[in-house]
Amino acid sequence: MQSYVTIIPMNKKLIVGNWKMNPVTLDEAKKIARKIKRASDSLVSVETVICPPFPFIVSCTSKNESKFFHMGAQSVSVEVDRGPFTGEVSATMLKEIGVKYVIIGHSEQRARGESDSIVSKKVKAVLDAGLSPIICVGEASRDEAGAYLDTLKNQIKQSLADIPAKFSSDIVLAYEPIWAIGAQEAMKNEDIYESSLFVKKVFSDLFGPDAGVKVKVLYGGSVNYRNAPDIIAIGKVDGLLVGRESVNAPGFVELLKAVDLLK
Repeated sequence: MQSYVTIIPMNKKLIVGNWKMNPVTLDEAKKIARKIKRASDSLVSVETVICPPFPFIVSCTSKNESKFFHMGAQSVSVEVDRGPFTGEVSATMLKEIGVKYVIIGHSEQRARGESDSIVSKKVKAVLDAGLSPIICVGEASRDEAGAYLDTLKNQIKQSLADIPAKFSSDIVLAYEPIWAIGAQEAMKNEDIYESSLFVKKVFSDLFGPDAGVKVKVLYGGSVNYRNAPDIIAIGKVDGLLVGRESVNAPGFVELLKAVDLLK
């Protein structure tokens, strides 16, 4: 596999907007994208990625290149290039239309049958195409005995099975505890910090201490412009994976600006 991913400077926070199956119209999608792109161009400490539905990606892509505003995709085929795979979209096709990041293993996809094995294959396909995978991991529930940590560790290891260490710098991990997605409040910031450290520790077990320090770990789960600064400042994560707030252009722009002010 060859990698052509541009590595994000460590001091920049990576904010990824997962639009899911929103909005309904192309016109609205373009309006949201333009507002976010305009705001992103003035930021100095944030790398912004928006992930519209497949049909809207090309139209939401700006004609003016931006170093720190990129397009992402919400999923991808396990097949790298082409073939008799009806309904599938390959990583090569995504790269062709300007996509740089791909979300893989989101809990909603996993609930529909995307296993760790499939996630691993998709990661390989994305890396082979020269894109950067954003791999979602997270436990369904927590227990006082800490069994969820074994679940999380196994999920990370199996989702990264057979990935060569030389590609570790191209990988982004998004910690999304399933029980916190769509909840009224995000996970406690102190718990986010502990979990992000654990995720980095497992990553370092796979790829070495240096890779564990450098890998970007995002948090996702009920993130909005009000709690985003504390999640990053106290939770000490490297960025955020934002769901419903990412299609609320005013709220998402406020989120980006608030994170940009952090030192």
